Amino acid sequence: MEPVIKINPGASKWDIRQKVWDYIEEKNLANFPRPVHNRIPNFKGAFASCAKVTALAVFSQSAEVKVDPDKTLEGARLAVLQAHKTLLVPTPRLRTGLFNRITPPQGASKEQLRICSSSQGVRDFSVPVGLDAKVKVDLVVVGSVAVSEKGCRIGKGEGFADMEYAMMVSMGAVNENTVVVTVVHDCQVVDIPEELMASHDLTVDFILTPTRVIETHCKLPKPQGIIWTKLDDEKLEKIPILKKLRALEEQAGKDVTMGPTSPGVETDRPKQQPKRRPRQNPQQDAEGEDRPERRVEPEQKARQQTARVRKESRGEGRGEKEKEAGNVPKGKTTMIVKEHGPQEGEAANESKFPPSVTTVYLGGIPAGLRVSELKTALREKKAAPLRLTWQGAQHRAFLDYIDPQAADQALEALQGLSLNGHNLQAEMAKSQRGGRRSGQPSKRQRPPIVSKSKIPPETKSGTEVPE
Repeated sequence: MEPVIKINPGASKWDIRQKVWDYIEEKNLANFPRPVHNRIPNFKGAFASCAKVTALAVFSQSAEVKVDPDKTLEGARLAVLQAHKTLLVPTPRLRTGLFNRITPPQGASKEQLRICSSSQGVRDFSVPVGLDAKVKVDLVVVGSVAVSEKGCRIGKGEGFADMEYAMMVSMGAVNENTVVVTVVHDCQVVDIPEELMASHDLTVDFILTPTRVIETHCKLPKPQGIIWTKLDDEKLEKIPILKKLRALEEQAGKDVTMGPTSPGVETDRPKQQPKRRPRQNPQQDAEGEDRPERRVEPEQKARQQTARVRKESRGEGRGEKEKEAGNVPKGKTTMIVKEHGPQEGEAANESKFPPSVTTVYLGGIPAGLRVSELKTALREKKAAPLRLTWQGAQHRAFLDYIDPQAADQALEALQGLSLNGHNLQAEMAKSQRGGRRSGQPSKRQRPPIVSKSKIPPETKSGTEVPE
């Protein structure tokens, strides 16, 4: 079958990614989250394509299956659980370990298994798997941005799938006979030159699409383990489990010499990414995925900083919530997320919001928590606010409610709220404590809407970017 997307001679991995992402967006082939740039695309028909994994002979012979946490692969995770096999899901960005074992409730219904296969279920029904655990992975299911019929695979450019496989090799969890499957849209099957593949790149044995099941008979070898010379101290700090694996391999007498200031596993990402359509909901991300850090050139950062100084000197750019909470540390940013009311392009219509609101302070937000995760928890507690002001870098958020009664009900519902093992602190915001009688609305005006164009893509420190 002739590929839909033509790859030009001499194209890099990044060129191929851009072509695939642009094509999927232009043809409207994807579901949420959008746009698909910098993601594993959640294409339309992904769930049915994932179900084809059960028709593979290797699936019936597998006891333990590792499936990536991408939204695209939710159907594959459900298929594994419905077949009563052990489901292993990598920890997002490998922050706390390699992967977790999903443990559904005993006698779980189909609907409960569907929840377990979602990102929420991965968080709520998982048990960490230690490096000393005796794990034997029989089948690996990964997401891809592009893949060739010969088994060459290109991910979203961060190298985590490649790293996860290499780590499993080091653990003895996989070997040369372990089958790797990917699930993509038909348009994502393109001609990828084999010379683009490096020793750390993961290849695939089967490709599942809405119309086909392709066996690649790939001749390229899979990663033989962690290539330490491609890593540096910074990578070890970002992925702590690498330190443990390095110590174990060093004890086993293996060469674990690391490269000097290596940029990491994937090196084809350009320093300044091409311009593309902005995210419609920057606080929402793909399930199980994090947004890659965006690089900003020094001159651009200087211009942004100067613009912020000019705005602050005129009294602009800061909402009243920031003032009531005290001085905002330098380099921190705030994002105001409308839970209800005007949608994209309707921010100018202020009449849909009340002239005054009652605000609840939410503190103790753990590092790494995404605003989408907090919003999900608020909805589950039936405490969704009119507007949420996110200050994740300062470990806090402010929740606006239409009146004091709604705020009181939310306060009661949020007592004891715990996220990622951290207990959150919910109380009335400072400007509304004391002297406010029940039923008496707050006089505090709504903060100005912060448009996405005013949110700097990278803070001064270059490390903290709001969700």
